[in-house]
Amino acid sequence: MPLRAIKPMLASSAAELPTGADWSYEVKWDGYRALAIKEGSTVKLASRNSKDLTRDYPSVAAAVRTVRVGSAMFDGEIVAVDDTGRPAFQALHHRTTQGVTIVYYAFDVIHLDGRDLTQQPLDHRRAALRRAVDRSSLLLSDALPGSPAAIERAVRQLGLEGVIAKRRSSTYQPGKRTDAWVKVKFDKRQEFVVGGFKPGGTNFDSLLVGYYDRRQLRFAGKVRAGFTPVSRADVFRRIARDTTPRCPFVDLPNSSTSHWGEGITAEEMTKLRWLKPRHVVEVSFVEWTRDDHLRHAKFVGVREDKAPHEVRREHPDAPVSGS
Repeated sequence: MPLRAIKPMLASSAAELPTGADWSYEVKWDGYRALAIKEGSTVKLASRNSKDLTRDYPSVAAAVRTVRVGSAMFDGEIVAVDDTGRPAFQALHHRTTQGVTIVYYAFDVIHLDGRDLTQQPLDHRRAALRRAVDRSSLLLSDALPGSPAAIERAVRQLGLEGVIAKRRSSTYQPGKRTDAWVKVKFDKRQEFVVGGFKPGGTNFDSLLVGYYDRRQLRFAGKVRAGFTPVSRADVFRRIARDTTPRCPFVDLPNSSTSHWGEGITAEEMTKLRWLKPRHVVEVSFVEWTRDDHLRHAKFVGVREDKAPHEVRREHPDAPVSGS
């Protein structure tokens, strides 16, 4: 039977790296999560929501074709790398290759030459992955050497997004978010759903973003910083056709004061434009305030690979215990 894209295994958030002999550590790449499926000369790239990305990233598809196996399903990240070797996330959703190279970092193999590897431990899958991508154009995202503290220092110095800790004994659990994989981001950032905007100029002054709590969209804050003229126009082009007269946030208005800071008053509600919650953006911020709003939020990029209903508030407050 032909290989079909599955929902990838997901990592839980934590404030610090877990420690213990059963943990290993990888770079958390700042890109688009994707499965790479190869069957003979046929290649397909699928997002975490099974969207076909093959035509969007032809250089990645070409690299997958160089793998010297009959069939395989890899898990990994599509990353835009600039001239300094650092990820350039915004280049991905602009579909541009000017000044960047689009690559694929494979960090897991789920199927290989007719064998389902999901029930094999991570160390076994990593060994199979190394053999499979050897002498191909795919890049290997392998375990990092050193102690957790040394790894964190090195990754921070390189300016990378964070580290993924994985239990060496863990099996691959499609579509599940488990504590067997733990992500630690060194700057606070996560995905949010766009539910409205404050008009300004020819497009918008700021975006209003939130996250789902069960089936309810809760307000997280306003995002004004981080936009270039090009990215602002691009975001507005995406959202402008999805306006709606109804506010999608269940907890607005949420302030009795008139300042445009933390909350939104009933008077301010009349000045805003609401959107059907169809678009996801990644946002960096300093912290969550006591009122559960974002402080100093900054736009990072559009997340075409994330479904709005999957966006939840991340809680990396507690460390994960070691083995």
